[in-house]
Amino acid sequence: MPGGEPHSDPDPVRVLAVSDEADDALLADVGPARGVALILACGDLPFEYLGALMNRLDVPLVFVPGNHDPDLSGYRSSRAGLTLRAGMPARPPWPPGAVNADGRVVDAAGLRVAGLGGSVRYNDGPNQYTDRQQARRALALRARARWRRRRDGRRVDVLITHAPARGVGDGDDPPHRGFTALPGLVAAIRPAALLHGHVHPYGAPARPVALGRTVVCNVTGWHLLQIGPGPGPAELLPGVRARGRLDAR
Repeated sequence: MPGGEPHSDPDPVRVLAVSDEADDALLADVGPARGVALILACGDLPFEYLGALMNRLDVPLVFVPGNHDPDLSGYRSSRAGLTLRAGMPARPPWPPGAVNADGRVVDAAGLRVAGLGGSVRYNDGPNQYTDRQQARRALALRARARWRRRRDGRRVDVLITHAPARGVGDGDDPPHRGFTALPGLVAAIRPAALLHGHVHPYGAPARPVALGRTVVCNVTGWHLLQIGPGPGPAELLPGVRARGRLDAR
């Protein structure tokens, strides 16, 4: 309904979230991830791996690039859904059918997803930004989310980033510091979940933390989540496998 949430009590969406660490065991047996409706990828994974997950699970994939991914800044999506580079149709390096959400707000599998890729700049590699640059990108993303909500009444359900927010699961070393703009972005668009990678837990169990009413989860490796559209909650599901081991919540 215009001006409000699309409907009451929407069904939660089961999501496979991945980042940074490819798991060959998951590719060999995707059984634990059967039944997901969407893959959300938070960067630094080979596109071949992401394409294989898409093919095996037969679900859409939305991603943002990490600092070890190729530079994707020259690619744009047309209104007709074509991928363009320098104004001409081009075949992107990511898997066919996958959606690059970096700096965008996209709808997939019943969820509204906003994306902001990259890490804090620490060398001359791709997909790295100063705090000021990422703050400008965050403001632009906030404006896009606001415009979409004014148009159809739907808010962003999940924000996917590569680097975490400053002070919320980030590291102390310069490459792994979080962005100071992300807490403000979360407060403005109020997603149910913020998913990120970049900071490797090295086998430690995933422990979601709260940023206001938003659940923040480091999805390095792979994790199963349940995210409610609209005002629904986000939940990390039991039985999360990362780096080849099974962790109970």
